[in-house]
Amino acid sequence: MNRLPAVAGAFYPADSKQLHALLDQYLTDADCGALVPKAMIVPHAGYIYSGPVAASAYTRLKKAHDLITRVVLIGPSHRVAFTGLSVSRAENFITPLGAIPIDQEAVQAIAQLPFVDYLEQAHLYEHSLEVHLPFLQEMLDSFNIVPIVAGDATPAQVAQVINALWGGEETLIVISSDLSHYHDYANAQRLDKATSQLIENLQYDRLSFESACGRVPVSGLLKVAQEKSLSIKTIDLRNSGDTAGDKNRVVGYGAYVIE
Repeated sequence: MNRLPAVAGAFYPADSKQLHALLDQYLTDADCGALVPKAMIVPHAGYIYSGPVAASAYTRLKKAHDLITRVVLIGPSHRVAFTGLSVSRAENFITPLGAIPIDQEAVQAIAQLPFVDYLEQAHLYEHSLEVHLPFLQEMLDSFNIVPIVAGDATPAQVAQVINALWGGEETLIVISSDLSHYHDYANAQRLDKATSQLIENLQYDRLSFESACGRVPVSGLLKVAQEKSLSIKTIDLRNSGDTAGDKNRVVGYGAYVIE
């Protein structure tokens, strides 16, 4: 069973050549940084809005294109309300750039946890995971994924899953989240700067859904970082008023890395 693209042609080009060219443009324009991230928080909007910010994180995978072979991808649910975390029985997730196999062993392992369940409806139309896949395909040679949609889950539950799948240098953790929604430009800048400070200080208990739509998976990653004495830094912070929209009603985007 394959999970087919739900937002190709809407959030990003459905044509593989156009998609490759757009990704190449974003990634070439972004600073690749010195170190390869172990984990990152990346936005999930349409590419014209959040693509340049997402690229600032993904371009940092360049030096690990042949080292990273598994990506644990956790994003919030936008369409289906449920408790806990959802995995899929799909064998592959498909994008215009090809098929990405699922790490079945990892999925089956975390599905044993009482708060993790198979829920295909949570994955079927969800964009918070899908929009990251072409970036990963552009940057990595050969990899599989562990796609997880987060419903109403606690930071401790998300952290337990992340810890179980942490692995070594072969594993990358990607958390999908946008920041503030539909404020004017100046207010969005103020709110997103405050949210970034909370993220950098690992104060996940102070994040709200108004701070970040991916508060649930973000909080889990920050809890893991706290437990492992890791630091996280902001590498990009912009909003749709900076990229492709007007400044009256914007959405905030941040890119953060744990190296």
